[in-house]
Amino acid sequence: MALSADSSWYRWQCRVRDGFRQPLSETTPLLSAEKARQSHNLTQQRVVFPNNNIFHQDWEKVSGRYSGNRICTTKYTLFTFLPQNLFEQFHRWANLYFLFLVILNWMPSMEVFHKEITMLPLAIVLFIIMVKDGMEDFKRHRFDREINCSYIQIYERQEQSYVQKHWKDVRVGDFVQMRCNEIIPADILLLFSSDPNGICHLETANLDGETNLKQRSVVKGFSQQGVQFEPECFHNTIVCEKPNNHLNRFKGYMEHPDQTRTGFGSESLLLRGCTIRNTEMAVGIVIYAGHETKAMLNNSGPRYKRSKIERRMNTDIFFCIGLLFLMCLIVAIGHSLWNGTFEEHPPFDVPDAEGRFLPPALGGFYMFLTAIILLQVLIPISLYVSIELVKLGQVFFLHNDLDLYDEDTDISIQCRALNITEDLGQIQYIFSDKTGTLTENKMVFRRCTIMGSEYSHQENAKRLETPKELDSDSEEWTQYQCLSFPVRWAHGPATLRGQGGSQSLRRCQSARVPIQGHSRQRSMGRWESPQPPVAFSSSIEKDVTPDKNLLTKVQNAALWLETLSDTRPTKPSLSTTSSIADFFLALTICNSVMVSTTTEPRERVTIPPSTKALGTSLEKIQQLFQRLKLSSLSQSFSSTAPSDTDLGESLGANVPTTDSDEKDDVSVCSGGYSTDGGYRSSTSDQGDILGSRSGASLEEVLEAPSLGLAKPELCYEAESPDEAALVHAAHAYSFTLVSRTPEQVTVRLPQGTCLTFDLLCTLGFDSIRKRMSVVVRHPLTSEIIIYTKGADSVIMDLLEDPACVTDIDMEKKLRKIQARTQKHLDLYARDGLRTLCIAKKVISEEDFQRWASFRHEAEASLNNRDELLMETAQHLENRLTLLGATGIEDRLQEGVPDTIAALREAGIQLWVLTGDKQETAVNIAYSCGLLDQTDTVYSINTESQETCESILNCALEEIKQFLEPPKSDYELFGFHLSSETPSTTSGAGIPEFGLVIDGKTLNAIFQGKLEKKFLELTQYCRSVLCCRSTPLQKSMVVKLVRDKLSVMTLSIGDGANDVSMIQAADIGIGISGQEGMQAVMSSDFAISRFRHLKKLLLVHGHWCYSRLARMVVYYFYKNVCYVNLLFWYQFFCGFSGSTMIDYWQMIFFNLFFTSLPPLIFGVLDKDISAETLLALPELYKSGQKSECYNLSTFWISMLDAFYQSLVCFFLPYLTYKDSDIDVFTFGTPINTVSLTTILLHQAMEMKTWTIIHGLVLLGSFLMYFVVTLLYNATCITCNSPTNPYWVMERQLSDPTFYLVCFLTPVVALLPRYFFLSLQGTYGKSLISKAQKIDKLPTDKRNLEIQSWRNQKRPASVPRVAQPAHNPVPPVPEQSCRARMPKSSSPPMQKQVEDWVSHEQRCGREHMRDDLCSGDSSAKLSTAEHLLGPNRSMAPGPYSSEQTDRSRHSSKGSHRRSQSSLTI
Repeated sequence: MALSADSSWYRWQCRVRDGFRQPLSETTPLLSAEKARQSHNLTQQRVVFPNNNIFHQDWEKVSGRYSGNRICTTKYTLFTFLPQNLFEQFHRWANLYFLFLVILNWMPSMEVFHKEITMLPLAIVLFIIMVKDGMEDFKRHRFDREINCSYIQIYERQEQSYVQKHWKDVRVGDFVQMRCNEIIPADILLLFSSDPNGICHLETANLDGETNLKQRSVVKGFSQQGVQFEPECFHNTIVCEKPNNHLNRFKGYMEHPDQTRTGFGSESLLLRGCTIRNTEMAVGIVIYAGHETKAMLNNSGPRYKRSKIERRMNTDIFFCIGLLFLMCLIVAIGHSLWNGTFEEHPPFDVPDAEGRFLPPALGGFYMFLTAIILLQVLIPISLYVSIELVKLGQVFFLHNDLDLYDEDTDISIQCRALNITEDLGQIQYIFSDKTGTLTENKMVFRRCTIMGSEYSHQENAKRLETPKELDSDSEEWTQYQCLSFPVRWAHGPATLRGQGGSQSLRRCQSARVPIQGHSRQRSMGRWESPQPPVAFSSSIEKDVTPDKNLLTKVQNAALWLETLSDTRPTKPSLSTTSSIADFFLALTICNSVMVSTTTEPRERVTIPPSTKALGTSLEKIQQLFQRLKLSSLSQSFSSTAPSDTDLGESLGANVPTTDSDEKDDVSVCSGGYSTDGGYRSSTSDQGDILGSRSGASLEEVLEAPSLGLAKPELCYEAESPDEAALVHAAHAYSFTLVSRTPEQVTVRLPQGTCLTFDLLCTLGFDSIRKRMSVVVRHPLTSEIIIYTKGADSVIMDLLEDPACVTDIDMEKKLRKIQARTQKHLDLYARDGLRTLCIAKKVISEEDFQRWASFRHEAEASLNNRDELLMETAQHLENRLTLLGATGIEDRLQEGVPDTIAALREAGIQLWVLTGDKQETAVNIAYSCGLLDQTDTVYSINTESQETCESILNCALEEIKQFLEPPKSDYELFGFHLSSETPSTTSGAGIPEFGLVIDGKTLNAIFQGKLEKKFLELTQYCRSVLCCRSTPLQKSMVVKLVRDKLSVMTLSIGDGANDVSMIQAADIGIGISGQEGMQAVMSSDFAISRFRHLKKLLLVHGHWCYSRLARMVVYYFYKNVCYVNLLFWYQFFCGFSGSTMIDYWQMIFFNLFFTSLPPLIFGVLDKDISAETLLALPELYKSGQKSECYNLSTFWISMLDAFYQSLVCFFLPYLTYKDSDIDVFTFGTPINTVSLTTILLHQAMEMKTWTIIHGLVLLGSFLMYFVVTLLYNATCITCNSPTNPYWVMERQLSDPTFYLVCFLTPVVALLPRYFFLSLQGTYGKSLISKAQKIDKLPTDKRNLEIQSWRNQKRPASVPRVAQPAHNPVPPVPEQSCRARMPKSSSPPMQKQVEDWVSHEQRCGREHMRDDLCSGDSSAKLSTAEHLLGPNRSMAPGPYSSEQTDRSRHSSKGSHRRSQSSLTI
């Protein structure tokens, strides 16, 4: 609200003195008139005053402008429910239409039915929907009341203490005190924590579903406080940004009375809905409250989407309106003509009071309106209610499908959007994320390269090939149950603060989310857990088998570390030993991983800086270790129990120290040296004593093992699986992360020595920088070292230029290391591994202090804070020294290749939109079957719009040499495009195509208006991969395809970066995986595995669409058929608007007699079994083509309804033509035969017959007779002046009635029966064939399905002859899907990179790789040509030029070059 260069104290003085002459708001400058000119832009900030005695008046006047903490998510109140709900319901124009008819029927001159009868259908529909809306809103009201009435401790200014109040009483500026396991009531700036390091631990499961703990730190300057925080001593005002919905972004500063400022960010903000963990007490000041909190601003609720059937249905209702208008016009004209046949006014034409008769035109108009009332049922009002009920039934069966339930996570499918279930059966394009969606998002360390030497970790690779890993987690917990605990731990774990006793910090159950729980339930006599207690800590992730060659070098490097001292000269060293030490230190330190224990509650492990030096010699420690080792031999553990070696090391890590003059920033503790160099590959030492117990004596520490205690296992809580994988890898080499505080991080070396590094600064990872850095002070040399890890495309450009090194030998060595590392990175990427580069830099004390001052200024800035922080980071992260790189495998989910193959057979185009690097995405695409080894893959990487256009034109021209243009189903920008992929399997020698583009190319396409050419090219490609794409680009691609191609789209993802893509598609599916719940909360459906998509679409999608589509068509048929009976009667009653059926019978006909069978049909009918649908995915294409419900099926059903109504009316009419029966006696057989015909028509449409179907149809038929007999026997004057008394009873005694009721339905249904018979016998559609197969016995059905698949399987595409220089043998198609392709590139892949000259014609031009964003010159990579379909490499000067340039690439050009093959 106010951001000024002058003192905040002056502003407070001015405002108090001036008495607040103008009301305050967020846009009102808090400045006096004479000072206003010094302020900056004052419209984007919020000012928060503390609610204490000093600022109470300011707080009262300012906080009133901000939202309170009471939330209200309900739509209605007790007084507004009825009018507001009716107002919303009448937004549906069908309800307005029927309301208009009710009003018309109240006019005496146009009254057809009794007024009450006309109101009944509309009233019933409105009442049912009103009850449903009211129940849903009442549930929201009860939840709001429960939340608002929760209790919290709020500082009371008058009582000078914290008092218990409701959440709804919290105001902006209040001081709030929270304790462990309490939920945070508002967005609060952290000012105090009971943790001595000023840390507060949060669990954000309620917010994003993530169960790993997060750290929040006290605002700088407040961490060194006493035991208690004093609100009255807080004399600062807070300036921050206005409320917004960015969960991970927050900036502001605290202005002190002395005009100094302290900046803060999201690291100090506690968000509403999170839970305090492992922190006894925290105090903060409320920044945002109620609906202005970030959690509430993100809670926009599910987006309403209209299904394709609903849009089609609205169009057909307009056709019905046109039909109704035509019929009413005929009735009006007929009435006028019929009246004109009388020479005098007929006796039924009654004049008004003055003896005047209505003019013929006015009489015809009145009759037109009367006919609308009479024929109103032509518009099916009950259809809307029936559709909602049917969708509820469909969702019920979706929820209860065990095949869509995941036992590991205890999650079944969630349907968050009830109105688009049928769209699941019409999907044409799927847009998928890669990481966590196609893959497990379980990052497994595979291999690494250090100083140009590659370590393949073959033993680790063999371990990962094991199909199923032993659930060591369950076994460990089984062992813990058998152990005896000492007295002090008998009552459960506790966190001790000093000597002040213990307090249990057990996690409360209120914050548990249904996705990932922490409770362990007893089952079958053992403890089992569906998920590991910590994210990213499954056995396959944390158990890393070390490389034998590297293990010895690591041990030597660890010993070398101990020889360092502060007297050692600080000169750069490229020795292998020092680099290996730095490499593993970087893996251990350069992260945000928290250390905790697996016991519940989780206890954070910290080793505070010790002021005491080592008082016990190494020999003494070794003797103690040997004694412990002997005493622990009696313990009988399984192979997974903590080893004695680990136990001894953990003891050494916690030996108390004595006073010394050593530096207090160094904490070196030594334990028994392990003779076993290969440490067990568990997540961390299970024998670690908690750092919070550091006050215990050595005897107390050694007491635990003698009592048989197995110490709780350390676990690493990371915010990303990549970080966890690297820490687990470092631990496998015994570089163990022991503790982390905001100021220090402790690492235990293989020999047991603990090094505590001062953590000077942390530059967190962000998607722009694509790297993370930590600045630490080495405890032995006192050097200030920067450890950096990040994407190879970024780190390689930040390395020190070897040309700047004066030493020639050093320059050669640097170049060699970088070249080898780049080669290894290429190898890792081709194997589908995720790569990270590790680097370091040593800076002087003066340089760091100068940089730190700039950083402090940037943090305290409110305007352009992000830009300033980015600039300071760039100044530090340059001229780095490369240490090495890592390759991490993200394993494919189970069943992904089969699912993709089935979806492709179903005619669904699958695109992958990922932020990963291109090489990794391409190799994952090959391994999951998205791309085939025989495909021709076009890879486009360019920033130039002109170049991009030329490449697209060239690729299109080249493809069209193989293929004919696709069928023109519609037109796009003048181009005729097809909504389906052109068939490329008809010709034996025609390959299929794939397209790979990156984010820069997407920018060129969108900015250069090249969407039409891009879409035209994608129509010929079986798969499209968009790599390095941002969340915005993902959503733009989805919208482009959805809108321009007019196709049904589905997006699936698991992370927050997929939310925009999920919301942009027709159907959004979230995967509840490793990356929280933001994708799930934004989705329409949520599943736990990608393989569930197969049955969800191919089975449930097909069923939902088929059922609902045929039910809608049946409803239209039913209403038109019944209404036409009244229309035909008008030709025999002088177009007077009278009826031959009783009014109540007409009402009952739609509400009761024919309403239940369509509902059962829409919920339970199965045209094809689930087994057949899964075995024959191409059956899904019927939904894509809308075969069940389209314009032709609609009009065919309308014609059938007209024919059946003619038969149902005129057969009884001809039968009773010359008799003297009354009107109702004539109408009763017509009503009966029409009901019989409509129910039998429904029976013919049913593909599945169960006892429920039979009972419903028979019950509806019998209910008609029971209700009619009772009504005709009791209702004598119900509908005066007509009298239906005993009509049905007399009809049942007449044989003619039975003959009419038998013959009429037969004649009416004969054409449809004949048509269905021909369709079943000679039908060529896939659905008809599948229905025949379904009726066969199981063994014959399986044979028929196998025969079908063999016939439909396309002929394999012969491989194009490989050029002589191709070093890669052809890979069989089967092996392609079973493993990662190990070849340097796919045999037919084309790398279509940037033009050298886009004016040359395609087929012979040479492409270059866009090497770095800042370099616009054209650089060619090896063997990257765009050639004709059967051409070899074009000879010429460019070939040698490419080779030369690839050998001597300029600095900064480190984009990985793939050796693509020519065709």
